[in-house]
Amino acid sequence: MAAIKSLAATVRSGAGKGAARSVRREGRVPGVIYGGNVPAESISLDYRELNKLIYAGHFLTTIFELEIDGRKERVIPRDYQLDVVRDTPLHVDFLRLRAGSRLRVDVPVHFINQEICPGIKKGGALNIVRHSIEMRVPADQIPDALTADLSTLDIAESLHISAVQIPEGCKPTITDRDFTIATITPPARSEESPAAAAAPAAGGKPGAKPAAKPAAKK
Repeated sequence: MAAIKSLAATVRSGAGKGAARSVRREGRVPGVIYGGNVPAESISLDYRELNKLIYAGHFLTTIFELEIDGRKERVIPRDYQLDVVRDTPLHVDFLRLRAGSRLRVDVPVHFINQEICPGIKKGGALNIVRHSIEMRVPADQIPDALTADLSTLDIAESLHISAVQIPEGCKPTITDRDFTIATITPPARSEESPAAAAAPAAGGKPGAKPAAKPAAKK
């Protein structure tokens, strides 16, 4: 399950684009905490620390304990904005977590045993239909990933969600069908070789020249 990480934050005053730009000039990133049936709270976070956490992966499925001016608030990131040119964080939204709450999150799928997959060994290719699965999960038990085992999958066969072990208390948001996660596609057909293309037609002799057309009568 996802570990809880600590992250320092401070309360920020002011709202709007001007206040946000002022925060960024100080080397910090503006953010907001919402939910929990209490008013939203504006905060700021250290730019370097936040940038490192975002690019470390699993940011949107990591629970953070924000230390805000001497108190602690348990949250999970729900969205963040990056600069379109530099890919640096501009803003982040956090959702407050309360005891017993459940979340809708995208959990990544990790595929294992590709090296012994029968279909791949025969020349087939892994076609990933879903890189992640949207799930409803307990706020304090968010899975890091789901594991999909390819060890028995043959060419033209599919791996469905029913073949994946789901952690206790978690449930896919799609419940009306056994949806596909991945398939093994057949090997691509090679193009006809030049030798085959040059083969004589049925009944012809190798090297024979085509018969000349009779001259038209005048």
